[in-house]
Amino acid sequence: MPVKVAINGYGTIGKRVADAVRQQDDMEIVGVVKRRPTFEATDAMREGYPFYAASKENIPDLENAGIKVEGVLTDLLEMADIVIDCTPKKADYKTLYEKHNVKAIWQGGEKHALTGLSFNAMANYEEAIGKQFARVVSCNTTGLCRTLYPINEKIGIENVEAVMIRRAADPWDTKTGPINAIEPEVKVPSHHGPDVKTVMKGLKIQTMAVKVPTTLMHLHTVVVTLKKEVSSQEVLDIWAATPRVLFFSTANGIKSTAQVMEWAKDTGRKRGDLFEIAVWKDGVHAVNDRDENVKDFGRMLYYSQAIHQESDVIPENIDCIRAMCELETDKLKSIKKTDDAMGMLKV
Repeated sequence: MPVKVAINGYGTIGKRVADAVRQQDDMEIVGVVKRRPTFEATDAMREGYPFYAASKENIPDLENAGIKVEGVLTDLLEMADIVIDCTPKKADYKTLYEKHNVKAIWQGGEKHALTGLSFNAMANYEEAIGKQFARVVSCNTTGLCRTLYPINEKIGIENVEAVMIRRAADPWDTKTGPINAIEPEVKVPSHHGPDVKTVMKGLKIQTMAVKVPTTLMHLHTVVVTLKKEVSSQEVLDIWAATPRVLFFSTANGIKSTAQVMEWAKDTGRKRGDLFEIAVWKDGVHAVNDRDENVKDFGRMLYYSQAIHQESDVIPENIDCIRAMCELETDKLKSIKKTDDAMGMLKV
């Protein structure tokens, strides 16, 4: 029997998780929840997802807009095995999920303390097996874990220093973000480093962040002090064997996040999503910190990567469902199953 999945909050992340669940053969969508009759509510109906109102008070507005409402959230929770909570941070549903004895996954906007378990498929899949509650870490934390975890496992990391060059708002969002400005985050560390530590425990990492007037992607510039000297090619070989990491090159004309996203659109995926992390292959450099004349070999690793904030966490949600519902205990098997179903790429 497929695991029955409910989506509470059918927005930027929720609608993408719903589509990804539908692509899997071991889980199914039993309903999605929204409060207001937005274009995304209409989209859910067009996609054929059973639609539920957050509460009875929401039903009249939804039905007046032509949305067929099957019931309310509490009705849906009686049917679901697990709920993916994609609601705003101010919404608190944990007590309700506990009352209905349903498993739940929150997104990275929530604090680690909410669940006590933060999730990244490669880094700590095993910790989520059989758990009732978990939190998939944010898009930026997911991106850092995707590239740092395999390096730490294969080479060893002494320290990480990274700057998050953050998009100001999502493409649809006209209410937030600097328009003609660069806005530093003055708190140090930014929340990203501590968030990585909730998954990669014991990692020494410091992060800073700055918002820039773009909507397409986040960009990370990362400096890693390794435990031993390696060549740049050794690092590239590790990432080449790592799921959900893609190489791009300025030599091929991809010099910016705009060109990365144009490439993603050309793959033909719905919404032009990029679930993988984009690493500039020709920007990966292992540097000798004692002799600057030694090229592409050393213990100081420099690289840049881009994060599609709307979609990179989607496959993590699928793997988290599989772990929590004990559909698969082997992380690599789960990742492969997810990636094959979602059409993930390696270039």
